[in-house]
Amino acid sequence: MIPVSGYAGQRVGVLGLGRSGLSAARSLRAGGAEALCWDDNAEARARAEAEGFDCIELAKEAVMSRLAALIVSPGIAHLYPEPNPVVAAALKAGVPVDNDIGLFFASLGSGAWDGLDVPPRVVAVTGSNGKSTTSALIAHLIESAGKTAQLAGNIGRGVLDLDAPHSGDVIVLELSSYQTELARALTPDIAVFTNLSPDHLDRHNGMGGYFAAKRRLLVEGGPDRAVIGVDELEGLFLSNQLAMGQGDDRVIRVSVAQKLTGHGWNVFAKKGFLAEWRKGRQVASLDLRAVTGLPGAHNHQNACAAYAVCRALGMAPRDIEKGFQSFKGLAHRSQLIAEAGGIAYVNDSKATNVDAAEKALAAFKNIRWICGGLEKEGGLSGLQNALGHVKTAYVIGREAAQFAMQLKGIDAKVCTTMAAAVAAAMADAEAGDVVLLAPAAASFDQYDSFEMRGEDFTAEVLKRL
Repeated sequence: MIPVSGYAGQRVGVLGLGRSGLSAARSLRAGGAEALCWDDNAEARARAEAEGFDCIELAKEAVMSRLAALIVSPGIAHLYPEPNPVVAAALKAGVPVDNDIGLFFASLGSGAWDGLDVPPRVVAVTGSNGKSTTSALIAHLIESAGKTAQLAGNIGRGVLDLDAPHSGDVIVLELSSYQTELARALTPDIAVFTNLSPDHLDRHNGMGGYFAAKRRLLVEGGPDRAVIGVDELEGLFLSNQLAMGQGDDRVIRVSVAQKLTGHGWNVFAKKGFLAEWRKGRQVASLDLRAVTGLPGAHNHQNACAAYAVCRALGMAPRDIEKGFQSFKGLAHRSQLIAEAGGIAYVNDSKATNVDAAEKALAAFKNIRWICGGLEKEGGLSGLQNALGHVKTAYVIGREAAQFAMQLKGIDAKVCTTMAAAVAAAMADAEAGDVVLLAPAAASFDQYDSFEMRGEDFTAEVLKRL
């Protein structure tokens, strides 16, 4: 646990009592603060009360006036489309609003590192797609080289549940736009921006607000090094803002769409080969084609970003390459479930938006595509040029028929349920095909999470093999 510093003897409100909220309450208490908690869900309040926390309606003026700060869980709106009533009361009362990420950065160390030979370092990863795989890959590469890494944030543990780091340890954080937008302290040693595509636009009032939330990690965070994907305009712009000149190697540019050979520090992948260039010359090259845990160009972008981070941490290319070979990938992210009769079954349930699904579709050929769910803003028009490898689409979700109507130029079967879609895809599949779950939509019309959707797909496949 990381005890929260700066609030000893004060009352701090905690709004939302899921994983991050309860973790924040515990760490506040460990740091000497009194945590006053609230969640609209009675079961969540009961769990907090069982741990000895007082649950009280924080929006009441008599309560809000006593708070030194309000800590808000990431799923709770604090600005758009409109603030939660408790957040609105805090804004009106002038109570500082923060989240567990802000508490973490403000409290990490706090004098406890004086005796360490090598201060721990924090790597923070954000972006629209690939941030989970990139974060997990960085931690894996560090550990495969015999060093210690802890993974937290939007993946793994809550940030305040981390163990106090030891000399030379690395903490790797995956951070969503909800987390980077609100955190009052953001001070990573290395910050990563993978890419940007439309997502969560209602929470950020459009693409400008969404980019601004991601941008905070790198611009306001002031990292020693920034690793930035430059295949979208926003990343290219961001890298330009941070670099002081063409040869400024504090910015490491990453690409899978172009060869980067400029005067700075560049890492790119072309035709399955990763190349590192510094000061206008190549210094290393790795073959990614045989790395089964990282299929497709989108995963090669993740590999480039993770490679750049590890090089910035001082790791040798040969150690990074060895770590790539042992990386198995993440559940629900281009995860190979099974192979039978020459047919591969791949679970990419995390492909919850059009951009992620497009990248998954580009990674395979001869695809029996299971898709559908709660459609996101913008529809499916961005997928139209990505369907060349799709033999048949099997559409699930409550609005499966409407979803299928948008898939022009391919055979689309309305299946509605996962069981029906898997059965139909397996019946049609031939040797050399890939049965791919890449929904291009959120899961909440039928499942509580994308993980549950992926688990259902896996179970339906395995019981039929």
